Amino acid sequence: MTDLVRIERDQGVARVTLNRPELNNALNAELITQLHAALEGIAKDASIATVVLAGEGKSLCAGADINEMRKAGDYSREDNIKHALPLARLLATLDRMPQTTVGRAQGPIYGGGIGVVAACDIAIGTTEATFCLSETRLGIVPAMISPYVVRAIGERTARRYFQTAEVFDAHEAHRIGLLHEVVAADALDERLAKMLRQLKSAAPGARAKPEAREGLSAFLEKRKPAWSN
Repeated sequence: MTDLVRIERDQGVARVTLNRPELNNALNAELITQLHAALEGIAKDASIATVVLAGEGKSLCAGADINEMRKAGDYSREDNIKHALPLARLLATLDRMPQTTVGRAQGPIYGGGIGVVAACDIAIGTTEATFCLSETRLGIVPAMISPYVVRAIGERTARRYFQTAEVFDAHEAHRIGLLHEVVAADALDERLAKMLRQLKSAAPGARAKPEAREGLSAFLEKRKPAWSN
């Protein structure tokens, strides 16, 4: 099986990279399966506090694979539901990860790719990133991604972009809440590194009693808590 997802673990951080750059990391069945398995495995790893989701090449994820979408045009209703479930499960797993998830957004991010960004806890994008909820151009609706996108950008804004299929830039994505920050392309990794350092200063299991005790003790004793070392 082709390795469509790479995982690197280092000092409590798992970097998960979509590795289908020749097709802008478009989501086909195999990529969805591998990414879902990767996230499920990381979710069970107590040594990992943060997950960075990235894409090899020029785009994080350009959405669904158009060839698979073309096949779906001939599916029955039951087949379409069956075909949709793996992506729905993937997004639910990403959304519910026990670790903090950080999306590294660059390039054209369309359709399902926007769902991936919206399901991350934190999303940082480059000034060159572009976005489009393009489903209506194909005669379909952004059904599986809609819970995450509506939560990120709000119902009123979602009504517009779900129906118009407009392309919008990173600054608009930031304005509407899809991205938390926008930086120059050559500053993206530096900003991510700073974010990871900031996250390391926070308890990975905040509100759990042992960490609450350690955090309060460290504060009173004017020292760093154990998790920041």
